[in-house]
Parts: sequence; C-alpha cells; structure tokens
Amino acid sequence: MSAVEGSLAQSPAAAAPRQARVYAVANQKGGVGKTTTAVNVSACLAEAGERVLLVDLDPQANATSGLGLRANGVSTLDLLDGAPLSALAKPTSVPNLDVVMAKSDLAAAAVDLSTREGGERYLAEALAGRLERYSFVFLDCPPSFGPLTVNALAAAQRVLVPVQAEYYALEGLSQLLGTISHVKARLNPELAVAGILLTMADRRTRLSMEVEAELRRHFGELVFATTVPRSVRLAEAPSHGLPAIAYDPRSPGSEAYWKVAMELVERS
Repeated sequence: MSAVEGSLAQSPAAAAPRQARVYAVANQKGGVGKTTTAVNVSACLAEAGERVLLVDLDPQANATSGLGLRANGVSTLDLLDGAPLSALAKPTSVPNLDVVMAKSDLAAAAVDLSTREGGERYLAEALAGRLERYSFVFLDCPPSFGPLTVNALAAAQRVLVPVQAEYYALEGLSQLLGTISHVKARLNPELAVAGILLTMADRRTRLSMEVEAELRRHFGELVFATTVPRSVRLAEAPSHGLPAIAYDPRSPGSEAYWKVAMELVERS
C-alpha cells in the first residue's frame, strides 16, 4: 500500500458511511483521459475500502474493456430501459468495485432517448433509491453533449472534468461549463462542478506549464492541486484489462490518481 493509499484509507471521510455521491466524468472532447480517470479513481477508492459503482455510458465501452470485461449480456442499455440495477452491476477484479457494462447498442439508445418525453431523466430514475450499497458512483460519459451525457448530468450531484494539457482542450471548457449550468437550471438543481483535473501533463514542456497556469488563473480552486502526468503505463494498462493502479502501482500515473482520489474525498 502506498503512502497516499494508506492516508486515504485512514481518513475519516473514507471510513465513515455516507449517502452515495454520484459523479459524472464528462468532457465533450475525446482523448482527454476521461475514461482513464473514471476507471482509476474508481479503483483507488475501491482499494481504499469504499463500495464503488462505475456506470459505462459510452458506446465504445472503453471503461468496460479497461477493467478486463465485455458485455455479452446485459448492459447499460438495460439500465436505461428500467432493468433493476442489482441485476446489472457486476463485480470486477478490483475488490469493492462493481461496473454496469456498456456495449455498442448503446449508440442506438442515445438516438431513442432524444425522441422520448422525459428522456433526459431515464438514468436518474433508474438509479434513484438503488444506490444504498455504494459510497461513490461514477458515470463515464461519451465524448459529446448528446442524450447520454445529459442523462448523466441529470443523474449526478457533481461533475469531474478531465482536461488535457493543450490549448484545444481549453477551448471547449467554457462550453462544457455552460452546458452544466443549463442542466442545473433545467433538470438538476443539485448539480455542481467537483473539479477540473489536468491530465496528460508534461511539466518539462512550456505548453503544459502555460495551460496549467491559464486554468488556475481562470478557475482557481476548481482545478485539482494534483495533475496527472503523461504516462506510458497509463496508456498500456487498458490493453491488459487493468486499472493503472493494478498494472503498475508505483508508476507516476498511479501515484497521481491516488492523490486525485484523496483530493476528491476531501472535496466531497
């Protein structure tokens, strides 16, 4: 167990029972470390003794495959169609971490949701009153502002926003925060931003340093103190069906995600 892991496991916030805190992990831009963040923060909290649920809402099912799983039967689509969560949440190789798996047919569900009355709230209704087993729930969103992401924002209490250390990633951030504000006003008054997480950072380059400085200047304490470095181990781990913290626990990326998990607990 790392020093960071031990600190998280021993913290009062991690030990005390609490109502499930639901986080949407969202960014409309792909390739920013969104799924890597959802998988590894979930795994860190589970390793620390929390009961954690990860719901894969991306038709690409990267969170599912990143945990070494494949949805051959039930999936997130069944959850949106009203199937009980208890029948859909499956254990993973990480103790205390369950997942509702995704598969490609979720893409058709996104179109269907946009045509249904009240389609924005299907996920919120599917999860309501069914999360008593869990302390933390993470909703891994697709890289778009489509119906699946809106469903996640309507169901969540907080949004965790990974942002890659490059200027193009910064351009869409204000648009995402505007969408969050719109969903908060129209669908979910509880919704708030848990934090903005800088990912794929390389502090040896001027670009990463400038992007980080710009984020902190504009968004202040919303930006996590921890940044996640660009890491070969983080990139390799999904091909082995493992979170990075299991694939290489001592890698800089794994240590960073332990710190992110600890900071998220403190922010909650």
